[in-house]
Amino acid sequence: MLKSPRFCAATGSRKRVQEMSAHRKIAVLFDLFVCICLSPSGKSFAQEKGGTMSLQISSAAFSAGEAIPRKFTCDGPDASPQLKWNDPPTNTQSIALIMDDPDAPGGTWVHWVLYDLPANNRELSEGVAKQEQLPSGARQGRNDFGKIGYGGPCPPPGKPHRYFFKLYALDAKLGLKAGATKADVERAMKGHVLAQTELIGKYGR
Repeated sequence: MLKSPRFCAATGSRKRVQEMSAHRKIAVLFDLFVCICLSPSGKSFAQEKGGTMSLQISSAAFSAGEAIPRKFTCDGPDASPQLKWNDPPTNTQSIALIMDDPDAPGGTWVHWVLYDLPANNRELSEGVAKQEQLPSGARQGRNDFGKIGYGGPCPPPGKPHRYFFKLYALDAKLGLKAGATKADVERAMKGHVLAQTELIGKYGR
């Protein structure tokens, strides 16, 4: 059982350790090792292996947690925003992206599904074409508007909704046909996610 940081500090007493039995000493040293590995000041194994904390996504259109400009919504041209990210883990074979709105009245609303983007891509330019397959070889799925590609924020009047742009680095290509749903992609990704990250924007009317 993992111990608290307070326990980790307390067990550092050399005198107490000396008074313990050999069996107890081994148990305490193991607990100390686990505490050090999980401490906020140390790198996690996931980080060292290029895990979920190593991947980062951003946009030139808006900052994390800030408002998404009208241009990228149904109240404007409804173009997809520019997105960029850093290097994924070295054995990444493809990139997938899902954008959804968990604040929609009827439950999470899917705005964009894109998959099999080549692993060497580091950016999606503004205004990605709303077509099944892109020149890069990436394919786009069907959103909850019933259309292929990006469908921007279009919430009902009221409190601003949050929009999650979720990026996944995968160790395989999904090989799904164009028009797949978010559920299709999530099923296909299971067991293949090397790293993931997200960017959240807001929009209200």
